[in-house]
Amino acid sequence: MRAQETHPQLQAFIEESEDAPAFHELPVEEVRAITDDVFAVEEPEPVGDVIDRTIDGPGGDLPLRIYLPDGEEPFAVTMFFHGGGFVAGGLESHDQFCRTFGNTAGVAVVAVDYRLAPEHPFPAAVEDAYAATEWVAENATEFGCDPDELVVAGDSAGGTLAAVVAHMARDRDGPDIAYQVLLYPSVSPHQDWDSIDENGEGYFITAADLTWFDEQYFEREIDAMNVYAFPLLAPDFEGLPPATVVTGGFDPLRDEGVAYAERLEEAGVDVSHHHYDDAIHAFVQLAAEPFEFDRSREALADIADDLRTALE
Repeated sequence: MRAQETHPQLQAFIEESEDAPAFHELPVEEVRAITDDVFAVEEPEPVGDVIDRTIDGPGGDLPLRIYLPDGEEPFAVTMFFHGGGFVAGGLESHDQFCRTFGNTAGVAVVAVDYRLAPEHPFPAAVEDAYAATEWVAENATEFGCDPDELVVAGDSAGGTLAAVVAHMARDRDGPDIAYQVLLYPSVSPHQDWDSIDENGEGYFITAADLTWFDEQYFEREIDAMNVYAFPLLAPDFEGLPPATVVTGGFDPLRDEGVAYAERLEEAGVDVSHHHYDDAIHAFVQLAAEPFEFDRSREALADIADDLRTALE
């Protein structure tokens, strides 16, 4: 499950971050500022078009950013839910990645600026993610997209939201989701996983960080047992859309991602599980400029291949 060493480029990234304070030691606003700053670029990667749109969400205005690729309409459309522990991240932190993702896979991408904890604890992010997916399913043709080729995707906490939206759409007889892309999702309470013990210190995100993020996200302890908080707790995986699941050998969330892929497979869902044994948490986002790391680019190419195969 884990290589002897992290990939050299990812190890250099870790070492450059070693002197930075841990997320759990900082005020929320500083965590948000750092998250935006790490992935900021001066010249964003060009795409066919970018449309900023605000829709009516469960808690008021819900901003979306729609990235359209070059090429012929209609485009397959991917809902993208950003990571950040449900506390940080947004349209700016993942702007460059959404551009790179859309260009690599040849799909439109709709980034969702869902409400963040602790100001908006669970289930605010979940309800925003689902509402945005419903809106896109109903309005995709307005911006040249095909609602029959609707994908949900996300990284880390965003991977959780993508998985949860797939469950909610099935449970609520909602949008017909063609595919799901789950990048190292947080899908389970973080106890009793070997990867927490193995990778809980020294690999970008720590076990203490995960605990801190959960403390911000859950106003009540009982909420952490809700299947729409941690979808690995769901009793039934039948009827969920086919999936790509990405895990990394040096990620504290590795084992729960592996377990989620296994639960999907056991339920008869087609799963493409890509495990990169020398990778850390959040590594796929490092496929975009200014990083463009080799392992990250490889993973993004694998995801794009899965999408093209699933949607052809």
